[in-house]
Amino acid sequence: MKRQLINWLGLLGIISLLSYTLAVLFAPLAYPNYNWAAQAVSDLSASDAPSKMLWNQLSSLYGVCGIVSIMLVCIYIQGKLNRLLRIGIYLFAGMNWVSYVGYAIFPLSSSGNAGTFQDIIHIYVVTVLVVLLSILSLVLIVIGGYCDKKYVSLSLWAGISLLFMIAGAIGTNMVPQEFFGIPERFSVFSAIGFNAILGINLFKGFDFKKKPFPNLRQKKAHNKG
Repeated sequence: MKRQLINWLGLLGIISLLSYTLAVLFAPLAYPNYNWAAQAVSDLSASDAPSKMLWNQLSSLYGVCGIVSIMLVCIYIQGKLNRLLRIGIYLFAGMNWVSYVGYAIFPLSSSGNAGTFQDIIHIYVVTVLVVLLSILSLVLIVIGGYCDKKYVSLSLWAGISLLFMIAGAIGTNMVPQEFFGIPERFSVFSAIGFNAILGINLFKGFDFKKKPFPNLRQKKAHNKG
């Protein structure tokens, strides 16, 4: 296929993932005694976190590239795919907006949960909405992709992301506090990773048609002739 600008911009989803990954890996360098296994990723960008400036620098492309990518996906799939897939992707786009805007307006006031109004909204409103929208959207994409054999690969990726999302949601409530950060990262990266997957599919034009394998007998006959 001849790629247009909208297809090339799907690569912004990958840039978003890379930017976020760099922030998660290197922002702790500016946060003395940060324990990645026990603490949430959002602790790195808390209002009083010593790593906040470095986090903002490293993750500067994460939010804007992720939003642009998913919105272009929404535009591109109009009249394409099937109804369940489209609704699922639209809900996933809504989740991205809730995450991008909600966490920007209500960052943690301090590492952990200081119990302020800002922290309550961050944890019990924004985070809950993000998780619920993520799970609902991924379920619809899994079902929609499974119903049409052409989109099985997209259904598979959504299923993997959904499993990590659920494992993270359950794990954060079950594991000891000293391991809280591990399942929490499952949830975070499952959503951002699937956003990158959608960006890759936009780059490919959501073309899931398999190229037919050549008939070997006909090929041999042609060579003999």
